[in-house]
Amino acid sequence: MNPLSVRAAALVGLALATLATPVTAQRGANPAAAEAVKARYQKLEVRIPMRDGVKLFTSIYVPRDSSRAHPILMDRTPYGVAPYGADAYRTSLGPSSNPTFSDANFIFVYQDARGRYESEGAYTEMTPHIEAKKGKQVDESSDSYDTIDWLVKNVPHNNGKVGIYGTSYPGFYTTASCIDPHPALKACEPGAPMTDLWMGDDLFHNGAFMLGANFSFYQGYGRTPRNPNLGRDPSYPRPDVKGDAYKFFLDMGPVGPGSRVSLPPETAPLWDVVMHHPSYDDYWQARDISRHVKRVPAMLEVGGYYDAEDLAGPWRTWRGIEKLAPGSDNHIAIGPWSHGGWARGEGNAHGLLQWNTKTGPWFRDSIEAPFFMHYLDGGPAPVLSKVLVYRSGGERWDRYEAWPPKNANSRSLYLLPGGKLGWAKPAAANGAAAFDSYVSDPANPVPVGEHPNASGMPRDYMTGDQRFAQKRADVLTFQTDPLAEDVTIAGPVSPVLHVATSGTDADFVVKLIDVFPADAPNWPGDTTGFAVAGYQQLVRGEPFRGRYRRDPEKPVAFVPNRPDSLHYSMPDINHTFKKGHRIMVQIQSSWFPLTDRNPQTFVPNIFEAKPSDFKPATMRVYHSAGNDSRIMVHTLP
Repeated sequence: MNPLSVRAAALVGLALATLATPVTAQRGANPAAAEAVKARYQKLEVRIPMRDGVKLFTSIYVPRDSSRAHPILMDRTPYGVAPYGADAYRTSLGPSSNPTFSDANFIFVYQDARGRYESEGAYTEMTPHIEAKKGKQVDESSDSYDTIDWLVKNVPHNNGKVGIYGTSYPGFYTTASCIDPHPALKACEPGAPMTDLWMGDDLFHNGAFMLGANFSFYQGYGRTPRNPNLGRDPSYPRPDVKGDAYKFFLDMGPVGPGSRVSLPPETAPLWDVVMHHPSYDDYWQARDISRHVKRVPAMLEVGGYYDAEDLAGPWRTWRGIEKLAPGSDNHIAIGPWSHGGWARGEGNAHGLLQWNTKTGPWFRDSIEAPFFMHYLDGGPAPVLSKVLVYRSGGERWDRYEAWPPKNANSRSLYLLPGGKLGWAKPAAANGAAAFDSYVSDPANPVPVGEHPNASGMPRDYMTGDQRFAQKRADVLTFQTDPLAEDVTIAGPVSPVLHVATSGTDADFVVKLIDVFPADAPNWPGDTTGFAVAGYQQLVRGEPFRGRYRRDPEKPVAFVPNRPDSLHYSMPDINHTFKKGHRIMVQIQSSWFPLTDRNPQTFVPNIFEAKPSDFKPATMRVYHSAGNDSRIMVHTLP
C-alpha cells in the first residue's frame, strides 16, 4: 500500500463514503474531464471539527503523486462543494480552473461554510468578526484557522503552506479567513469580495437598494438557521417576468408588501432582515469585514470595473488593510471585467464595448498563478506593484505604488448653464440660469437600459449606451466640447451636488459617460450592427439616496424647495477619455429596476411605503457661484 493509501485509511473515521442527500451532478457535466481529474487525484470527504464541536464538511483532492510535499489551496463557500460523494469528481480544480496549479500537483480543498449544505451549525449571513475571541467563540477566521490546523496535520504529502481564494460571497469568506491567520496560511486572493453590503456591495449603494439583483438572489438562498430536516435551500417557483423586469417590478408596487408574495418571511428570512434594516445601522456595520483586517498574510484583492455585484469590495478591503495593517504585503488588481470575469474568457469585451487587449489570460498566467506559486511552492517572486489597474479607453495596464497615483492632480468638472461641462467654476448667476430642473415621476422611472429585459440588473448595464437616457425630460445632461487632448481620470469619482426638491425625499443618480465622436468607426470585425459613432459609454454610475446626506444611520427629510447639498464617492476608475471624445455627466432621480424607487415623500422605511406615498416631484440641480455642483476627480498629467 502506498503512503497516500495509508494516510487515507487513517482518515476513515472522518471519511464519508456516502451522504444522506443525493449526489449532485458533476460540475460542468463533463465526465471525461472528471475522469482526468480522478486519474491524478484521490478525493477525500471529511467532517473537520471546529473548536465549538461543530463539524464542517470538507472535500479534499490529494494528488496521487507522492514524490514530494505539495501546497494546499482552499475555497470556503456557502454555495455547496458539489459534486458530493467520494467517487464524484470535479471537472477542474483551483483558481480560474488554471491548469498551472493541478500541473504542479497542488492539494485542493473545498469546504461548505458553517450551516450550509453538509456542514453543521447555524448559518449567519456575512458572519460578524469577533475581536479577541475567547474559549469556544467562533467566526469565519476561527473556522478557517481550525480547518487549516487540521489539514496540515492530517492531509498526506502537504508542505505546510496554505493559500485561500474565492470570488463574491466566497471572497468574503476569503477575507474573513485571512484575519489573524494560522501560521501555515501564506497567501489570500479575495476576488470581488462582499465586504460591506450596505456601503456599495450587493445590497445597497449609498442607501439605494439594489432591487433587481437581490430579489432574484433571495428567491433561492439562505434559509437560516439551517434545519437539517428541511434539507438544502428550497427552490421556489420564480415569478414570470415575461421578459420585462421594468414592468414586473413597477406592477409589484412598494417593495416590502409587493415582494412578500414571492418571499414570505418564513421561507426567506434573510430577505425579511433586509426589509427591516434600510439604514446603515449596527446590523450592517457589524458585517463590514474591512474594519478588522489588522493582521493578514500576503493579499491579492481582485476586482473588475464592470462588476455589477461587488464593485466596491476589492477597493474597500485593500484600503482597510492599508489603513489598519500598513506595511502588509498587500496588493490589488482591477481589470475591465464583470463579476469574476478575470477567471474566464479573453477579457476583451463587455456588452457593446470591445477592445484589443486579452486581459483575462494575461492576468491568470502573469499575476494570479505566480502569486500563489511564489508564496506556496517556492516559485520566483512575482512582479507585483501595490496597485495594478487596467486603463480602460487607453488599453494598457498601469502599475502604481499609491492610489490615487501620487502624480495625479485633484480637479473638478463643473456643471454649467446650457448643458455645458468644464474645468472652470461657473460665473455668478441668478434666476433660472442658476439651476436646471426636471420632474421625477415614480410612476415613470428612468430605466436602467433602453430595451426591456428579463433581469432587473442587466449584466451589460455598466458599459451601456446612454443615448436613450439623454432623450428623456427627466435626465439632465452636461458635456464638454470635444477634447483637444487625452484626459485620464484615475481614482474615485466624487459628485458634489447642490439640489432642491419639491418633495421631502429624493434619489440622485450621477453617470460619468465617454461620448465617442460622430465619425468613430465600428469595432473591427463586429457583426452586431452596433453603431459606435456617437456611443455614450457609461464609465461609472452610482445612485445616492438623499435622506442619508447627513448620516447613513439617520435619515433626514428634505425641506421642500430649499436648496441642500450632498457629497459622495463613486467607485474608482482608471479611464482615458481620448482626444476628440467628450466627457458627459447625466443626472437623474431613478434607475429602475436596478435600484428601488424613492417615493419622494419622506417615510420611516421606504420598503414599507404605501402606494399613495409615491408622488412626482420637481428636482433642481444648481450650477452657480456658491452652489457650484461638480464632479471631483484625479487626472494624470
